[in-house]
Amino acid sequence: MKHLKYILILFLAISCNNNNIEKPKKPKNLIKKDKMVEIIYEMTIFTAAKGVDKKLIENKGILPEDYIYKKYDIDSTQFAKSNEYYAYNLDSYEDIYAKVKLKLQKEKAYYDSIINAEAKQKKVFNKEQRKERDSLLKKRRLLNKVEKINQINPNLLKKVDTSQQLKRQ
Repeated sequence: MKHLKYILILFLAISCNNNNIEKPKKPKNLIKKDKMVEIIYEMTIFTAAKGVDKKLIENKGILPEDYIYKKYDIDSTQFAKSNEYYAYNLDSYEDIYAKVKLKLQKEKAYYDSIINAEAKQKKVFNKEQRKERDSLLKKRRLLNKVEKINQINPNLLKKVDTSQQLKRQ
């Protein structure tokens, strides 16, 4: 039993010590960092779009990965090898994702400003509609009062013939 404990501890120590991950070789067709930022950015956008309305994308027959590969003239193997190469060097990978995040934040700020401007415009439009509606209501109320008065005493609101007055002057 004592020997079994020592063998298990030795086995555990040896298995944990052998974690050497080989550095991937630089691919011949390595995607440049800037292009990688663009690719990952677009993949992020497509992933978010699929999360919002996956059926719409599927019904349109859009395959996001294929679209991106065609747009940037790459293939999945080239992307996978380039991604693996950059992922091994954590600093470069963090730099790529920091640029993607910054680009997403700028895009979000742009669309938020558009949404805010539309909301303000809608608010102004609603106020103008309310004023117009209120003025129409006032006119209707006034007309209703006049009609009520006319119903009570029709002689009160007789039309005055002004054509004869002009001839006299």
